[in-house]
Amino acid sequence: MDVSQLRQRILHALDAARKDATLRRTEVDQAGAAFATFLETVAVPLLKQAESVLRAEHQAFSVHAPAGSARLVNDAAQQTFVELSLDTSSAMPQVLGRVSLTRGRQGVVVEERAVAPGTSIAAITDADVAEFLVTAIPTLVVKS
Repeated sequence: MDVSQLRQRILHALDAARKDATLRRTEVDQAGAAFATFLETVAVPLLKQAESVLRAEHQAFSVHAPAGSARLVNDAAQQTFVELSLDTSSAMPQVLGRVSLTRGRQGVVVEERAVAPGTSIAAITDADVAEFLVTAIPTLVVKS
């Protein structure tokens, strides 16, 4: 292969990589803005509703909303919680649901999964989050 051809191919690949990185940064910024809105309008209100339901059932849980996530935490075991956070490590930014359980000798067991796989953050609904919570919360409360 001629050096000039190799040079052209390398320069073209570098240019394409720069454009991809710029697009990725834009996607992540847009996802961050959509996630902030999602937290405020969907996630935190639903977690507060779940907290009320659990308290009515004599389960001590509290909602915490640190910057960039929202958690429903067991008051007696702070490492037992359901958390909604932004995952920008995958090809498409998504809302990640994390369930963390404190289990005696096992220590802390963490399970993670997308709340609404393949759905843009702006399109995630109350029903999507409720579906995740309905499957996640019983694991926090019921001892196995």
